[in-house]
Amino acid sequence: MQTSDFDYDLPESFIAQTPAEPRDSSRLMVLHRQSGRLEHRTFADIGEYLRPGDVLTLNQTRVIPARLAARKETGGKAEILLLRRESDTVWECLVGGKGLGLGKRLRLEDGLQAEVIASLEGSRRRVRFEEPVENHLPRDGQMPLPPYIHQKLQDPERYQTVYAKTPGSAAAPTAGLHFTPRLMEALRAQGVLFAEVTLHVGLDTFAPVTEADPQEHLIHTEWCEVTPQAAQTLNAARAAGGRIVGVGTTSVRTLESAAQPDGRLQVFAGSTALFILPGYRYRAVDAVVTNFHLPKSTLLMMMSAFAGRETMLNAYETAKREGYRFFSFGDAMLIVE
Repeated sequence: MQTSDFDYDLPESFIAQTPAEPRDSSRLMVLHRQSGRLEHRTFADIGEYLRPGDVLTLNQTRVIPARLAARKETGGKAEILLLRRESDTVWECLVGGKGLGLGKRLRLEDGLQAEVIASLEGSRRRVRFEEPVENHLPRDGQMPLPPYIHQKLQDPERYQTVYAKTPGSAAAPTAGLHFTPRLMEALRAQGVLFAEVTLHVGLDTFAPVTEADPQEHLIHTEWCEVTPQAAQTLNAARAAGGRIVGVGTTSVRTLESAAQPDGRLQVFAGSTALFILPGYRYRAVDAVVTNFHLPKSTLLMMMSAFAGRETMLNAYETAKREGYRFFSFGDAMLIVE
């Protein structure tokens, strides 16, 4: 297995720059993973493929406005991108600007002071703020859109799911962006259940694998949680014959991190370093809602482990021919039996 096995050509014109409006008007490719058969629908039709007793597992994390403009002591411009909170005042960050090593101080636009207390890999730094930076985000923070999105987002809430609750992510769990309150209510009315889990998404989730052998790639950890209530809902549904549907790769990673060998979900809260590659045996997840992922990404590898590499790449080629939109604001795929 080579990283190049998960590469494909994607002209920039296929990368969605704006979200669909309304959310559930995005297109939905339905992939039947056993046969490879494809159907082309609209996301609002997803209920036709779900049965009473199935559980849609939602990642209820909320994206924080994590991109902060700053100034160096010399007055030069800098930028801080919050990645992961380590304590009340210490964050792991990406820091943009020259000469920002250990001991360098930064000042946000509203005067909040910060200091680099450790140099990590590349442009990563451990930064200590003089007080909790969360208090300053509503005014100073900008939404950290992926670098392939070049148009300004008019409404920051369009980079949040409608069920987002707990702040902590540097990127949205984008498969959930297609749901609307009306669609969720319709699904509940037909007997579909919902369970909420949490995984705070880091930017490394979307980074391409640069090693020739993907097994040599060091995947970064992310914090996730399966609550007692979620575990009970999921286990009861599975015992009654319902299917567990992971909404997005982040929900899938959370569920598989918390799954016991027999597939039962245990209560879990902590960091996960689970890296799912082809050959992995899924324990908890029966179906997946996902978007179309970047070439050579860990997310494409994860979905290839679920549906088969050739099946996935064939579906992607069909998506290009059919004019689907790719990546964070793009269209969706439902992978079922």
